[in-house]
Amino acid sequence: MGVSKSLVFCVLVFQLLSLSSAAIRFNEIRNDNRPIIPFDEFGFTHRGRLELNVSKISLSNPDLDFSKVGFFLCTHDSWLHVLQQLEDGEITCVLQSDLIKQVFTFNNLNGKSEYSTIYSENDADQYTLVFANCLQQLKVSMDVRSAMYNLEGRSNNRDYLSAGKTILPRIYFLFSLIYFILAGLWIHVLYRKRLTVFRIHFFMLAVVVLKAVNLLCEAEDKSYIKRTGSAHGWDVLFYMFSFLKGITLFTLIVLIGTGWSFLKPYLQDKEKKVLMIVIPLQVVANIAQVVIDETGPYGQDWITWKQVFLLVDVVCCCAVLFPIVWSIKNLREAARTDGKAAVNLMKLTLFRQYYIVVICYIYFTRVVVYALETITSYKYLWTSVVAGELATLAFYVFTGYKFKPEAHNPYFVIDDEEEEAAAEALKLEEEFEL
Repeated sequence: MGVSKSLVFCVLVFQLLSLSSAAIRFNEIRNDNRPIIPFDEFGFTHRGRLELNVSKISLSNPDLDFSKVGFFLCTHDSWLHVLQQLEDGEITCVLQSDLIKQVFTFNNLNGKSEYSTIYSENDADQYTLVFANCLQQLKVSMDVRSAMYNLEGRSNNRDYLSAGKTILPRIYFLFSLIYFILAGLWIHVLYRKRLTVFRIHFFMLAVVVLKAVNLLCEAEDKSYIKRTGSAHGWDVLFYMFSFLKGITLFTLIVLIGTGWSFLKPYLQDKEKKVLMIVIPLQVVANIAQVVIDETGPYGQDWITWKQVFLLVDVVCCCAVLFPIVWSIKNLREAARTDGKAAVNLMKLTLFRQYYIVVICYIYFTRVVVYALETITSYKYLWTSVVAGELATLAFYVFTGYKFKPEAHNPYFVIDDEEEEAAAEALKLEEEFEL
């Protein structure tokens, strides 16, 4: 029963496997009796290779059948059929299945405490490297070094990025250039409209610059992994700027949603509380992201950190919507009571648009992009990255365009004719519900 539960649990692991690029990994397993331990996932071409070095092997009971302990490669589809074979009683151990590809089993150790092999994979597909231990009474300790790559061209250069991710360095670099150009354009706008610039506009500039630098670091990170299998420290810069970008973006959404600097130069207590919730949650989310990327699914707490990251991300996305809703509510009440109905109505329309765009942005980047990762062939996993970055770019452009510094904007100046037209529209406004 315990083995069955563990196998079902492994199905969840397979579904939640991070699609981050595989690289050279060093993993330490200590006194572990899990029947299934998934390691890295990788998309092989017809010239794929797996280098596996296992050292410091220690077994709690040396007098067992070690043909039921070892490493194998398996695709997602094959894994589901393997589970069906186990349930039907066709096999008693996953290593006995003809649907998996054995890399090596521990009965080939011959008393040694280490083993090395180079496995050639000529069937192009996305595989997961998995360790199986079908002996419930056996605990295993070992150090595992794994390197998966594809050979390219006549020179047989190694490409450590998965088949569907090999062009990511160029994609990230291209988007970083776009954001640097946007930052330059925004600086030009701020200079031309310097008499109507607010502090929030400089904050917008900081968000765009951090996004550009974050993408540049990610491009370098993936480029080094592609060539060498290691990030060479670029991952540290990527995590640092990713952390700053995440905090500033969510803070910007909250500040715009509250009307800070546009409608009022201060934040109310409830709005400050939202920021005090969002910023620590972003810290937790970034810590979880680092753990997820650096440890891989072999860690016993990997699933927990994955769930923490998803939960925190959802909570942050929901929290930033509240200030926008509060502003919309206040503007609707003000439109009915004071003498500036048209001004408030235009502000209300703008905030409604921003509210809808924020929801669409969150939904697309959290749901649609994940769906693309799930249903897209492993050869085209880069498309989900492009889709997510295009949605983010559109969100940045919309925010900058709608809230740009302008002398005649819907916040302050409005014509008499517009006042009368808006008064008529206000009657229809009372029937509108979010």
